Amino acid sequence: MPKTKIWTLWTDGQVNEEETKLLRTISKEIATPLCEADRQLIEGLLAAFLERDDAVGLAAPQIGVCKRAIVFKVKGFEEGSRKGSPQDCEILINPRVTQARGPEEVMAEGCLSCPEINVEISRPTEIKVRACDASGKKITKRYTGFVARIVQHEIDHLDGKLIVDYPGSVMVPRDKRSFFEEIFNKKTPEPTESNT
Repeated sequence: MPKTKIWTLWTDGQVNEEETKLLRTISKEIATPLCEADRQLIEGLLAAFLERDDAVGLAAPQIGVCKRAIVFKVKGFEEGSRKGSPQDCEILINPRVTQARGPEEVMAEGCLSCPEINVEISRPTEIKVRACDASGKKITKRYTGFVARIVQHEIDHLDGKLIVDYPGSVMVPRDKRSFFEEIFNKKTPEPTESNT
């Protein structure tokens, strides 16, 4: 059972106002070389991700920290369990997509911060990213296919953007349709700058 709390827009038919505000905040850059607090954040983010078997990526805002760090799986998708190991994962600090190429592909995406729904989202199939690795060293990486989608999804979190902000079809549980209709008929708040 995961121990780390994941921040969500809603829980059990109730909107989480405080958590929504944090998830909608544009995350701050992490200074390099990494200070001890940021090294602990990176370790905590990886540990929180490795607790889960229901995710392929996780961003710092999803554990309540508005800093620009993500962790995601790069291999091991075909195995029975989705739970990853540190060898299956990459960590990016201050990631920025510098190039998007290839055809756009539409796929349904879920999100731990938007539980119980999926949204059809069109994304480029190949991206180039500048970032720092877990030790703070500057790197440039190219991602393709499903991993490119994961990286784009997690970078969205750093900019206060969630799957509900995309115009694609939304799939919701039939028994909760009225709750989600009410949510989606309200204007979702725009991302804001971080104060911390």
